[in-house]
Amino acid sequence: MTGRVMIIGAIEAGKSSLVKALFNDEQPARKTQALEYRDWVIDTPGEYSENPMFYRTLMATSLEATIVVMVQDATRDRNYFPPGFAQGFPQACVGVITKVDHPDADVQRAEGYLRQSLGDARIFPTSSYTSEGVPELRAYLQEIVSE
Repeated sequence: MTGRVMIIGAIEAGKSSLVKALFNDEQPARKTQALEYRDWVIDTPGEYSENPMFYRTLMATSLEATIVVMVQDATRDRNYFPPGFAQGFPQACVGVITKVDHPDADVQRAEGYLRQSLGDARIFPTSSYTSEGVPELRAYLQEIVSE
């Protein structure tokens, strides 16, 4: 693999669990305190997406990535990304909806939030718990980073 995937999203949106699912790692996820590099993935702290003071750090870190994955938790009732946020990155962005298996999940609402920030880019509904959508997402991302 030559490229990298940068994963961004709110605190407790399921980013670290998603990374573990992408690597078939069954260890429990823990809070990401700083940028974490794992093979072809860059996992970012949720604070970076929630606080506009950190947007510059996300933009700078994205220069190390081939693609940016914007994560939206299906159980959340607000969007943590500003409208058009994906346009601030020099590379392509895709969306991932996490926790689609959760009883409180509203996948349509989550997709609507991502569309506001992402436009018409591809969106993958996933569950790190049941692995729903994870193999498709993994294959898609690995194809992009290996090009």
